[in-house]
Amino acid sequence: MFLVRKIGIDLGTCNSVVFAPPKGVILQEPSVVAVSLLENRILAIGREAKEMLGKTPDTLRVYRPLKDGVIADFRVTQAMLRYFIDKTSQMARFFKPELIIGVPAGVTSTERRAVVEAGTNAGAKAVFTAKEPILAAIGAGIPINTSSGNMIVDIGGGTSEMAVISLGGIVNWGSVRMAGDKLDEAIANYIKEKHNLAIGEQTAEEIKINIATALPEKEERLMQIRGRDLILGLPKTVKISSNEVCFAISDVLMEIIQTIKQVLRETPPELSADVIDKGIVLSGGGALLRNFDQLIEQSIGVPCLVADEPLLCVARGTGVVAENLEVYKKSLMTKK
Repeated sequence: MFLVRKIGIDLGTCNSVVFAPPKGVILQEPSVVAVSLLENRILAIGREAKEMLGKTPDTLRVYRPLKDGVIADFRVTQAMLRYFIDKTSQMARFFKPELIIGVPAGVTSTERRAVVEAGTNAGAKAVFTAKEPILAAIGAGIPINTSSGNMIVDIGGGTSEMAVISLGGIVNWGSVRMAGDKLDEAIANYIKEKHNLAIGEQTAEEIKINIATALPEKEERLMQIRGRDLILGLPKTVKISSNEVCFAISDVLMEIIQTIKQVLRETPPELSADVIDKGIVLSGGGALLRNFDQLIEQSIGVPCLVADEPLLCVARGTGVVAENLEVYKKSLMTKK
């Protein structure tokens, strides 16, 4: 039996990833919870709950307890954390693990306190919070403690955060509430206006994952989607192309790029030179969007590269911090 003493959690708006050193990523589940309204009881968490999205009767509510990377529903987030801890270690009831949880760079002290409290109530011995851009940089293999500047752009479900990091800390950062969710929304709205078809969240996400691209392509990809015809109210199937999706999401992507530009404008010149040399590193689920790195490169004129397994960068960062807790305690984290 493997005893888990320390657990790192990337508590995301869309997905949560749990990392336990030395095993690595041991759990990757959607941050979705199904609640029975009659008994006020939690019925399902994670993948099981996500499958119920958009298909529930009035007595059930399926939703995400986190909004824009911070806790929107305290009780349900606590239950979700307890579920992660229990799934990670059967011995958690006797040996309480220490948690390292990633929080957005712009988190307020109240929001941070909520995370610490939820973790403690869920059965952790101690809860440390660390800023996500730094965790993403550590997870992407960027040497954050050197004196040269590195830029990381972490595109999650609720927020996109970009930070210039040097000497183990954030020199300059920006955050915009434009990320994966807004891309799904833009796709659903476009299909509604162009094809008179109503589609659900799950379908919009499938379109994004399968055919979305940040730049128009010569060879278009096509996808058949089903939804409800808004005029007749009947089920209908339409074909949508990758270039249509590219057009639908362009505004959201430009907002993210504007924020990157803003952060670079306010960065000290010495560090800007380093960023041009090394390029911008993309992490988070949004980094998987096809050609997004090329769009950033074209728009800003700075090389851009996608980290290895961008979805797992923050979780890997929490794992590194968990393994070297004493080293990072001073520089990175705040403990309640």
